[in-house]
Parts: sequence; C-alpha cells; structure tokens
Amino acid sequence: MKKIYIALLASFALWSCEDLEDMNVNPNLPTQASGTQLIANAALSLPELSSSPTGEFLAQYLAETQYVTASLYPEGGSSFYWLYQGPLMNLQSVLDNAENLDVYDGPVANQLAVAKILKAYYVWNITDRWGDVPFSEALQGRSNITPAYDSQESIYNSLFMLLDEADKQIVSGSISNDIIYGGDMTKWHKLGNTVRLLMALRLSEVNPDKGKEEFNKALAAGIMSSNNDNLVFRHLSNPINQNYWYNQWVIENHEWWALTETVVEKTNPLNDPRLEVFGQPSRKGGVYRGLNFGETRNMNTDDYSLLGEAIYAQNAPVYLVTYAQTLFAMAEAAKRGWIPGGDAEAEAYYNKAVEQSVLQWTGSPEGAAELLAQPAVAYDPANAIEKIATQRWVHLFMHGYEAWAEWRRTGYPDDLVTPDGKAVPNRLMYPALEAANNAGSYNAALQRQFGGTDGLYGKVWWDK
Repeated sequence: MKKIYIALLASFALWSCEDLEDMNVNPNLPTQASGTQLIANAALSLPELSSSPTGEFLAQYLAETQYVTASLYPEGGSSFYWLYQGPLMNLQSVLDNAENLDVYDGPVANQLAVAKILKAYYVWNITDRWGDVPFSEALQGRSNITPAYDSQESIYNSLFMLLDEADKQIVSGSISNDIIYGGDMTKWHKLGNTVRLLMALRLSEVNPDKGKEEFNKALAAGIMSSNNDNLVFRHLSNPINQNYWYNQWVIENHEWWALTETVVEKTNPLNDPRLEVFGQPSRKGGVYRGLNFGETRNMNTDDYSLLGEAIYAQNAPVYLVTYAQTLFAMAEAAKRGWIPGGDAEAEAYYNKAVEQSVLQWTGSPEGAAELLAQPAVAYDPANAIEKIATQRWVHLFMHGYEAWAEWRRTGYPDDLVTPDGKAVPNRLMYPALEAANNAGSYNAALQRQFGGTDGLYGKVWWDK
C-alpha cells in the first residue's frame, strides 16, 4: 500500500502542472488519471474530515495551551471550497465519464459505486457542518459558477438515493488503486449502508418516521459487522503521507493542545483503558489532568495531559466510520423502537459497542467488562439515550466534527462548557467569499434557514 500512496502522490503532482508542449511530454508517465486514480486522490482527503483543531474544539476534546482563540468560538466564515474543488470534483469526473472508465481497473459498476459512496460521505459532512449547501447545481465547472444552495432535507433525500444506487450496482470483482479497502467491494458495500444508517439516525428529532425507514433499509442491505470493516485512513511512516498531528506535534514542535477536563473526568475515574491511548500523564505529578476548555490562564503544558503518542504518531490511523459507531446506533434504534428488542437489545448492542470501542483503541477488549460494570457506564433504561450518547462521544475522540454533530442531535454530553460565556456553535458560517461570488444563492439560503443572518447559532434542518 505504501508504494500505491507514493506513486499516486507523485503522479498527482505531475497532473497538476500546466500543459506542456508535446516535445516535453514524457511518454513513460501517464498524462490522464484513470477512474480509480481519481477515486484514490479523492480518498487522500479523507483524514482532513477529522484531523482539525476546529473539530476538536467543537466537540471539546482538546483545549489550547497557547494562543487561546479558536476555542473561544470566534465569529467568522469557514471554507468548504476545498471539498468541492478537490475530492468532490475528482469523484464527479468519474461519475460523468463512465463510458471512459477502464475495465482493467476493475468492473466499471464498482468504480462508479465507490465514487458514489465517497461522494455521499463528503457531501454529508459538508451539509452537517454548514446546513443548506450547493449540491444539485454544484460540480459543473464553468458552466455554473453560481450554483443554488439545496435544502439540507433535499440533500439528505438525494444522498439516501445515491447510496441505494451504489449498493445495488456493486458486482463481484475488485478495483485497483484502492487505498482504503484494497479493492474489497464487500467492505465498500458495508460502508455505504453504514453511512446510510448513521445518516438515518440523524433524523431522529426532525423526521423519525423517515429516519426509521431509511435505517431499516440500510440494515437490511448489510452493514459493518466487525472492526475489520471500519473506514480508516492509514497514514504512512513517511513524510509523503503523514499524520496531521505528527506534523504539528513533532515537526513543528507545537505542544498546543491538552486533553480537556471533560475527557479526563469521563474516563480517568473509571479506569477507562482508552485514556492511556488518548493522552499522557502530566509531566508534573505523573497524573491524568485535563485543562479547562477555553482557559486563558494557568496553561503550563507540564501541568496537564497532552496528546497521547499513539494519536500523533507519524503513521497514526484516522477512524472515520467504525463498527462501534454502528453498534451505538443500533442500541439507540432499539431504545427508540426503530428495531425490535427494546431495552434488552439496546443494552446488548450498547455493551458490545463499548467493548468494540475499547478493542479499536487499545487493541484488546481487556478492561471493557470492568468499565461496563460501573454504575456511571452501565446501561440504564431510564437514561439510555444519555448513556449511549456519552459513550459514543468518548469513542469518537479526535473525530470532533462527527461528535459535534451527535452532540447537536442528542444534547449529550450535557456538561460541555461555555468559554468566555459562548455556547458551543450550532453550525459553521459560510465562506466569506460567497457573499460576493455567489450572492444570490447565498442570500436565498440564509433567508430560508436563518432569517437572513449568517452566524454560528442558527440551527441546521435536523437540529431540533
């Protein structure tokens, strides 16, 4: 796989150059990307959906030890352009040129299915952060540089259909250049349905009937069944594709983030084995101690638990969609009555989710049973949604944007702090350039959703 990464990255650097005269074209190098190479290039952006200080601040996993600004939730736009211009444009190029895809890279139907699954996953991330965004008129290049913003509800409905299309068109046979699953279409099939399942749960408050319907369709189609099915981006022990946090922590020597008090308080008193992966004991005192989120004084890095070495290792994996997430979703669905079994099934799924989370993070299920035996973690029918949501939040450590979305939906954990008196935002503000470059569509979207105001505290469609 390392050779695939390096070859792809080197080739992409060449393709990004301007056209040269024919006499300067090297006949031994490709001049046009294949479908699977474009898919691979799109997949290279996956860790950026997770590896972001902003995401960790929104979920309150990390507190700043210096330059406390972003963790005080300042107003300002956040760009989604890189997602459209990079991975989504590559995927759309595959979907728009099906007749030119090479069967030697694997069945064309499978190439298209993978492109659809990844497109759905990227767009889901975009709409959950910003709300209404360009979709049906997006990715058309110069033919439409001012695309309309689709409603989030219509985007969700379109993505459900897109994932259904992908699932139904998968055939036997692997694809080449697959840096995620090595061409294994069974895993892509499970991923697409699992994304659909998790999307369906997002509708629990705004449209539970639609959520239940889509949840059960995804479940019937086949979802993740072990940690081997996880969507994981695996970095290399090589500068060509290394972990974002390694670059920050080791290369740049930025010890700028400590575990928050919330993370430590929800793990350390319970002897949660995941904490030893998440962070390190403080250099002073050798104990786990979290830093109050948004703290602007008393930020000596020796006093607090900094990021764990496994988190900032050069080749550290980035967990994006996981089996434990799936099990937490099943537990919640059972509690809500979306699937049969009631509290008995909800508890079984919940216990399995915690066990698989511990296994994912530590490499062993050891300590999971002891963790579940403690009253603070043990399933409680009277507080089931809170228990499920809180343990899901712990599990999603360092996948801050996803944890933030689940916090907005459920309200748990319910003890996130308000630094400098500011509550956790409900959304990201649109890119500032949209007000000038796409004014008509931008203003229409603001009026439709937020009474004309682009701010951090307007609520997206499903956040009820």
